[in-house]
Amino acid sequence: MKQYLVLLVAATAFTSGQANAAGCLKGAAVGAVAGHVAGHHAVVGAVGGCIVGRHLAKKQKEEEREAAQARAQAAHQPPQPITGAKTNPDAKPASSQWD
Repeated sequence: MKQYLVLLVAATAFTSGQANAAGCLKGAAVGAVAGHVAGHHAVVGAVGGCIVGRHLAKKQKEEEREAAQARAQAAHQPPQPITGAKTNPDAKPASSQWD
């Protein structure tokens, strides 16, 4: 088992040019605990948790980017006229009781 772990660590160390651990560490911790509880498969759980955590972090970052883009677009558009209120150009102004 130690051999597999050493090979896994060595392979990830040499293949990853730049580490991007957004979501991976938290997912790996949760996956390791779940894998250990499920039957002493902490390493498998950590790897799976890292993959899932990275996917969820990437998805959240994409949603935040889209929301920021929508806010920026809305800030640059002119205000829309209020619709639904119909005006009659021939109508007299409403009189008040003090007229």
